Amino acid sequence: MGVPRVVIVGRPNVGKSSLLNWLAGLRIAIVEDQPGVTRDRVDYLMEYEGRFFELVDTGGIGIEDVDRLTQHIEDQIQLAIDSAAVILLVVDAREGLVPLDEEVGRRLRNLDVPVLCVANKADDPKFDEQAAEFYRLGRGNFVPVSSKQNRNRSVLLNSILERLPPEELDGSSDPEGEPEMKVAIVGRRNVGKSTLVNTLAKTQRMIVSEIPGTTRDSVDVRFELDGKSFVAIDTPGIRRPQSRGASIDFYGTHRAQRSIRRADVVFLFLDATQRISKVDKQLCDYISQQYKPCILVVNKWDMVVKTMSTDKWVRYLHDTFRTMRYAPIAFITGQTGKNVKALLNHGQMLFKQSLTRIPTGQLNRLLREAIGRVPPPIHQNRRPKIYYGTQVGSQPPTLVLFCSDPKGIDRTYQRYLLGAVRSQLHFEEVPIKLYLRKRQQSDQRDEIKIVDSTPEPIETDPVVSGTNGGVVIEDSTTESKEIETT
Repeated sequence: MGVPRVVIVGRPNVGKSSLLNWLAGLRIAIVEDQPGVTRDRVDYLMEYEGRFFELVDTGGIGIEDVDRLTQHIEDQIQLAIDSAAVILLVVDAREGLVPLDEEVGRRLRNLDVPVLCVANKADDPKFDEQAAEFYRLGRGNFVPVSSKQNRNRSVLLNSILERLPPEELDGSSDPEGEPEMKVAIVGRRNVGKSTLVNTLAKTQRMIVSEIPGTTRDSVDVRFELDGKSFVAIDTPGIRRPQSRGASIDFYGTHRAQRSIRRADVVFLFLDATQRISKVDKQLCDYISQQYKPCILVVNKWDMVVKTMSTDKWVRYLHDTFRTMRYAPIAFITGQTGKNVKALLNHGQMLFKQSLTRIPTGQLNRLLREAIGRVPPPIHQNRRPKIYYGTQVGSQPPTLVLFCSDPKGIDRTYQRYLLGAVRSQLHFEEVPIKLYLRKRQQSDQRDEIKIVDSTPEPIETDPVVSGTNGGVVIEDSTTESKEIETT
């Protein structure tokens, strides 16, 4: 599984951002006394008692944003809630229970994930009895804390650990059988998504029509191939925002995005008879943001096979989707089923890659070799040290490197390092998350010895994006692989 997420929610101005900064031990989220400062989600990779999890700060529920961004804030909150392994419902111990707290509690009532009530601003034990009214939220025992007075931090962290899902010990599959793979089939309207689902299910499971927009909701279709069970998620066709005139289109887009988030592998459908549109690029960006293994599927290939070469389309896709150069490309005819089985088999390969876990010793040997060839460049008259790395999650594969100064390892070197390691691992066609973290003083592990040498040319070119509390790299160094037609 991926690194579990602990999502912090609550009404405005109860100290959610202060709580994240306090638990992380860093000033990550902006803290002000006025509501509405936090709008987007703020993430931080946390380690406690040897367990990794992501802390996620969210905007205040129920706020009316002065810049008319209320819907954007709500969308970000819901995205965080949907991805949560544990939810911290933060309330104000000084103000007591207010109607908006109860409204937030009702919103969380039917969730399947653990919800822990955290009574913040309990600077003194006298506030604990006053906070007893929070039992009315129906979340059992609450944890009184004070980020300002550093009160009950370990109690809260231990409570979080108790509620996290069990940690994976290795990358082996379920002994009773391989996990069922969920495939989201996405794309703009009328590119043949439902036709593929019917081909897979060998029945007219979905309504297929030349009228765009026939599918208006995400539909799960179970099917079997070579004795293995799969789920195909047929999604509504996406339209440009200015073309979404009806609310049904608006909700269809959100359902399609939710289907991407819960899928194991995504097939991004493209029409061989049409040019790539802005909608296709937006979908590609969203898939990339969710770190989902993806195959670029060029459908209706039978209509252009005599006039268009696959090489030309591959170059076109590489030039258009620069953040997905690692993604394989398939050329199929969904209506006749040509190359559909090869597409499903390759999807299984990506699914297995995303589940792979690399032993820490093997990862550190590869890091040592890469650093021995090209040490980190000098930063502020000192060479940063990388002590060791470890994989902390799968789906997507998530690596953490512990070093002396994360800011001193520039993005160019990060590109080289991840590219050099990736070429030796089993993550050739799936996105990877990489975090850089400063080694704690109490941590004396040093499994990588840096040997000075003349830096070599760096040729890798992944996409790098910064996040609060560290650096996340989504690697895209591997060229896309074409699934050959037969």
